Amino acid sequence: MLWKDRRESANVEDQRGFGGGGGGGLAIGGGLGTVVLIVLALLFGVDPRQLLSGSPDTSTQQPPASAPDSANEDDTTKFSRVVLADTEDVWTDQFQKMGKRYTPPTMVLFTDSVQTACGGASSAVGPFYCPGDQKVYLDQSFFGELHRRFGAPGDFAQAYVIAHEVGHHVQDELGITRQVDAQRRRLSESQANALSVRVELQADFFAGVWAHYEQSKGYLEAGDIDEALRAASAIGDDTLQRKAQGRVVPDSFTHGTSEQRVRWFRKGYDTGDVRQGDTFNAPSL
Repeated sequence: MLWKDRRESANVEDQRGFGGGGGGGLAIGGGLGTVVLIVLALLFGVDPRQLLSGSPDTSTQQPPASAPDSANEDDTTKFSRVVLADTEDVWTDQFQKMGKRYTPPTMVLFTDSVQTACGGASSAVGPFYCPGDQKVYLDQSFFGELHRRFGAPGDFAQAYVIAHEVGHHVQDELGITRQVDAQRRRLSESQANALSVRVELQADFFAGVWAHYEQSKGYLEAGDIDEALRAASAIGDDTLQRKAQGRVVPDSFTHGTSEQRVRWFRKGYDTGDVRQGDTFNAPSL
């Protein structure tokens, strides 16, 4: 991805080095955000109580192999700011076409743990969006995990992750998050899981829409889309479950299969048409 010497978003809070603190109960601000944290915890094989309390589960975390490279970290921060800026441009334009006004999210950079309107969270959950404060939370060490643990290297794999979380903010801006949260309360666990899959696949679709316009502006390089597709495939429910437990339990899916995640991202990328991303009324996923 061609990102150097380009506009960087100002909507970034750098909380790295401050820590999120532990203790106290959950400050649940948005419902869906807390569900997303628990889902990620279960997929990553981490005790959700550790993640939501703000206290990292040291039994599942590995210490860094070496001291961080400050120059590389600075590049990663600039890259993240550029990607966020690009999502601002794309979604501001798309909302204008719908006769709406887009309010960008804030991206919070943190290390180890962080406090949010959805409660405290450990970096072990990976990047997430909290609708309670309309912020995307990112511990950039996840990008290393994306490469090492999930076999999805490349800067556009990282861009896909950010664009997916911004996709959840787009859902929030469109009122989808509130509708889903209200509906979820009336569902059984398996039905709620199925609804979560549709939420996540739509966020993948929105990430694909963003990538479509990145391509149209000439920002993508050869292999970028393959990097994003590889990342989407690597974090499918079936792939993660098969690796973690050697078997697949479809009723417990909350994010979609690898094939579904790839297909919906690809649909957004191929069409660039927000109207084609209604995963909630799609006859099949």
